[in-house]
Amino acid sequence: MPAGRRGAGDSGSEGAGLTVAVDIGGTKIAGALVRSDGTLVADSRRPTPRSTDPDTVMAALDEVVDELAGTPAWSEVRRCGIGSAGPVDAAHGTVSPVNIPAWRGFPVHARVRDALARNGAHVPAVLVGDGVAMTAAEHRLGAARGHRNALCMVVSTGVGGGLVLDGRLHTGPTGNAGHIGHISVDLDGEKCPCGSRGCVEGLASGTAIARHARVADAQAAAEAARAGDADALAAFDRAGRALAAGIAATATLVEIDIVVIGGGVAAAGELLLTPLRRHLETYAALDFVRHLRVAPAALGTDAGLVGAWAAAERLIPLTTGPTA
Repeated sequence: MPAGRRGAGDSGSEGAGLTVAVDIGGTKIAGALVRSDGTLVADSRRPTPRSTDPDTVMAALDEVVDELAGTPAWSEVRRCGIGSAGPVDAAHGTVSPVNIPAWRGFPVHARVRDALARNGAHVPAVLVGDGVAMTAAEHRLGAARGHRNALCMVVSTGVGGGLVLDGRLHTGPTGNAGHIGHISVDLDGEKCPCGSRGCVEGLASGTAIARHARVADAQAAAEAARAGDADALAAFDRAGRALAAGIAATATLVEIDIVVIGGGVAAAGELLLTPLRRHLETYAALDFVRHLRVAPAALGTDAGLVGAWAAAERLIPLTTGPTA
């Protein structure tokens, strides 16, 4: 599978040019140059700054773009896909990631285009949520390939998602369609940073799992659960139940036939998927959602970058050269 495979550094674009893919999350900001087959030619990443200054966070993204611009393949860039933790407002080009407090209504689309132009790449760009980006990747090259109706989810620092309906990537007017992490599944639950209560993210994210398991992070929770720790096992069961409730609600509303689960927490494998499937039997009770398939994501650690590329290919028409 080409996705995530590292290229040798040449352009290899076969006339289609390269896409600058940007993946913005609460832990890292990453960028890559991606060929038309999903192969990464070059990549760069920085830790997401823990700062309240929006320009400090943007400086890390500028560094990523500048590093990519220093590679020989940069002259082949024809478009850019930006995948960001949400919520996003694709209509206005802004983001307000729950896990990046410094950015509220931040004009990331314009700022990325400025960074590209500063390096000589006057190209079109598209902004999507990270869940939509992951969905584009999994539908193009991964576990949702060949399915006409799918929900793909990122379970990591936060919980995001995206939809494919009738074979098309469904982003919604602002780019947030499928953002399952902020469906409320506990009416009396804890207040979420988004302003609601009892959100899926507050119960099933890596942060939530670690807190409930009384450990440092989701990886430590998985290690404890594999060793039989009762608190850690209960944390994964609680997360699986929250995910199942959100998935069942989504499937009931739009009739999907597969759910793909990716992200860092999904690396726990059956620790998460087994309770999720068990609870789904309870929540997905209607005939038309009862046989919903749950599958792990097929793409690896580069899924966010591949997703930004795939979304750009879906949403930006091919161009023969940079725009004026």
